[in-house]
Amino acid sequence: MRLEIQTTNLELTPSLRTYIEKKIGGLDRFIKRLPEDVILAEVEVGRSTRHHRHGQVYHAEVNLTLPGKLIRAAHDDEDLRRAIDEVKEKLKREIEKYKGKN
Repeated sequence: MRLEIQTTNLELTPSLRTYIEKKIGGLDRFIKRLPEDVILAEVEVGRSTRHHRHGQVYHAEVNLTLPGKLIRAAHDDEDLRRAIDEVKEKLKREIEKYKGKN
């Protein structure tokens, strides 16, 4: 799986990059039978605004391109890592549906 990470209003630290690669990159075990170069995961994480300090200010979004299907998941949360976890769970459910149809 190719993984492209983009940030908005946020610095991409090595620990954050590792966390994203571990969580989103781990989804490839659910789609083992597809060649790795066919799957593209475009990840965007960041703050929705620099002005607000409280509430759901962190945003995580993933566009997962599979043969014949684009799966998209997004989540806003108070914690960036929790938002990434929620996106992973949404993608996992959608991948299971995709596998069931193909």
